[in-house]
Amino acid sequence: MTALPRRYHITTFGCQMNKADSERMAGILEDMGLEWSADPNQADVLLYNTCTIRDNAEQKVYSYLGRQAKRKHEQLGLTLVVAGCVAQQEGDALLRRVPELDLVMGPQHANQLQNLLEQVFEGNQVVATEPIHIIEDITKPRRDSQVTAWVNVIYGCNERCTYCVVPNVRGTEQSRTPSAIRAEMEELGRQGYREVTLLGQNIDAYGRDLPGITPEGRHQHTFTDLLYFVHDTPNIERIRFATSHPRYFTERLIQACAKLPNLCEHFHIPFQSGDNDILKAMSRGYTHEKYRRIINTIRDYMPDAAISADAIVGFPGETEDQFQNTLKLVEEIGFDQLNTAAYSPRPGTPAAVWRNQLSEEVKRDRLQRLNHLVAIKAAERSQRYQGRIESVLVEDQNPKDPTQVMGRTRSNRLTFFPGDITRLKGQIISVKITDVRAFSLTGEAVQSPVPVVCP
Repeated sequence: MTALPRRYHITTFGCQMNKADSERMAGILEDMGLEWSADPNQADVLLYNTCTIRDNAEQKVYSYLGRQAKRKHEQLGLTLVVAGCVAQQEGDALLRRVPELDLVMGPQHANQLQNLLEQVFEGNQVVATEPIHIIEDITKPRRDSQVTAWVNVIYGCNERCTYCVVPNVRGTEQSRTPSAIRAEMEELGRQGYREVTLLGQNIDAYGRDLPGITPEGRHQHTFTDLLYFVHDTPNIERIRFATSHPRYFTERLIQACAKLPNLCEHFHIPFQSGDNDILKAMSRGYTHEKYRRIINTIRDYMPDAAISADAIVGFPGETEDQFQNTLKLVEEIGFDQLNTAAYSPRPGTPAAVWRNQLSEEVKRDRLQRLNHLVAIKAAERSQRYQGRIESVLVEDQNPKDPTQVMGRTRSNRLTFFPGDITRLKGQIISVKITDVRAFSLTGEAVQSPVPVVCP
């Protein structure tokens, strides 16, 4: 009788970098002969790729682990893995809290998953959190989408924002070479992918750690240079990138985005606070005036560009007047989308031990008021789409309405319209917008899809 293949399941928490890491680890597991299981309770290898950016995400991980630890006592062949930022932050302490774990591995070790699991299968309990040089990604990810793909360009972060745990858990900056990034994008183009999102914790820092200085005295490999190098990758018709840092965001980058036709008119640039004293306490390295100049420059070059951002309320010591400065910035800029969060003290960060912490009640109140304004401004920004014809890259079926497909405009606005996903998936369709909402659109196709011809 043939033994059934082992199955795996990955649960991913947190940011786009974690999602990209999970796809790479899934590819490694399938190379090892494991098969994907949609049901975590049917998996033989269960991996949690964790996030520690806020406390609620971390506590959710422990809740999941508790249930699976009990299951392991009944299913001795179950392998439990915690990867990602909680693993890096907690290390050996995770084993003391959840002794049923087999493998604890930080983000820098994602490409080493096979070697680490082989040690586990030999009977070892393994903790891999030491800093290492990230080996160039030669794995074949099991990508969640057949249309859009993540491509890492830089790992880690050298910034020291006083609230942020990322540098502690993801390590120092390590840039991939331009040739390796281009080669991965060319392979994606051959596989039929239409859109790539270039990823970095601080993507504007790309290339600072690579050798080479130009005669003018600047780094030879900047992120803008990378965009010029990869923008014409065959069959890749849309390129996005995230996340940008206002300290390093340049007009030269904006000019490249305006000039190169495959770069989408969408910028994700966190501002975190609209108050200069709070920004200084956060060690962000810019003022709200500089942030406004960046947005104004983008709109000078691309008036219709979509702007999204991140913001934190309730940072230690934030007064009501300082919070009002954040509301004022949101009111005046008018973001297409804004990811908001109440400040959450994180282990090992300077702000976590400051004595001027705000109450949870104050933080909740400010978050609610900010979210209310965000929804109003996003709805106002959506009005410009009414009646327009937008190019929509079809990604999937609308899960709430099987008669509709869904995709995104170049400005990253989620759009629904009637259609057959089997015929339209991966196609770029002209859609006339008939209904606008704060964060999504509905329309009607006005053009038949043009088949994609891959070499």
